[in-house]
Amino acid sequence: MGKNRHRHGYFGRDRQNYKKTMEENQNKDNEQNVENPEAVVVDDVNPTPAEDQTAEETVAEGAVTAEDEVAKLKEELAKEKKEYLFLMAEFDNFRKRTLKEKSELIKNGGEGAFKGLLPIVDDFERALKATADSQDAASIREGMELIYKKLKKYMEQNGVKEMDPEDKDFDADRHEAISVVPVPDEDAKGKILDTVEKGYMMNDKVLRHAKVVVGQ
Repeated sequence: MGKNRHRHGYFGRDRQNYKKTMEENQNKDNEQNVENPEAVVVDDVNPTPAEDQTAEETVAEGAVTAEDEVAKLKEELAKEKKEYLFLMAEFDNFRKRTLKEKSELIKNGGEGAFKGLLPIVDDFERALKATADSQDAASIREGMELIYKKLKKYMEQNGVKEMDPEDKDFDADRHEAISVVPVPDEDAKGKILDTVEKGYMMNDKVLRHAKVVVGQ
């Protein structure tokens, strides 16, 4: 019995020493791992040849797509630039053509009006020739009245009409007072008493102001 207890005590101490040694070694390993984190080695996973080929194809496909996109953008840019230059050229031609037409219109604006007056001038010349040796004042007057009516009709056809300011209120926008005459009648004050020179309107615009005498 004494021997067994002695042996049991011996083996018990060995177990305790072994356990203590294992714990110390474990603590040392933990301390080394904390101090040197690079000591922990992670095995790299090497890709397979099939995976390498798939990755290369993906990269190549992305590169081709990017090149196509760049080429497409360049083509669209060239097209837009061409259209822009075409529009600029068209606008410049339009501007030059408009300026030319405007210049010609200003230069020859009265061409139509004077062309319409030529037949009336012809009538005057024929009347003067016909009445050169005539002593009949009535016939001369009749011919003059015909020409006058023809001229008035031509003017009306072109939007020119004479004003009729008699017994009208004076309007500074349409009339020009060349004289003011005192009047005893209050109703005649501010009225047009006489027209020295007729005024004319062209399409509701004053072509020439009427020269009038106004009561005061």
